[in-house]
Amino acid sequence: MVSPEQEEIRSAMVEYQAGRLEAFDRLYVLLSPRLWRFLVSLSRDAPRSEDLLQETFLQIHRARRSYDCRRPVEPWAFAIAKHVFLMDRRAQARRGGARVSPLEPRDEPAVRSHDEPLVARDQVERGLAGLTPGRRSAVLLHHLWGWSFSEIGSRLGVSGRVAKLRSSRGMASLRAFFRKDLSTDGH
Repeated sequence: MVSPEQEEIRSAMVEYQAGRLEAFDRLYVLLSPRLWRFLVSLSRDAPRSEDLLQETFLQIHRARRSYDCRRPVEPWAFAIAKHVFLMDRRAQARRGGARVSPLEPRDEPAVRSHDEPLVARDQVERGLAGLTPGRRSAVLLHHLWGWSFSEIGSRLGVSGRVAKLRSSRGMASLRAFFRKDLSTDGH
């Protein structure tokens, strides 16, 4: 069942696709607070999230024709926002931006997205610590930083195929770890 708000968002997107520019304003008002919170939860940098939000809406504009009006807008928009975040992170890494461990504690608490996390930070840290260094690097570079397997392979000195295999096996190990860890915690 679609909520009235979801229907309003979908309606604004359909109108925007049809060329009604005022519909973009409605879409922005409806989506921007959620997208901004999501981007803050990823970047943990509120000022940077403002820039990422603007880039997200630019990408929504560019990709507006690819939106399928039979589907909800939010998952599509959140996927674009995540892609914008990952591309920004990749660009920062290439420019030699500050290297911060993705699991390093921050001074300010992260803003949570609308979904509760399935696993806690300490579980992720323990799961990653249990991986071999090659698998851990491949998982973090691909799933957190958004690098392609050929980029990971170049960085790690292996082929893209080997990087993909390491990432795949690392994720399988993490899933098994989380299933085991959650079942022993009584969740």
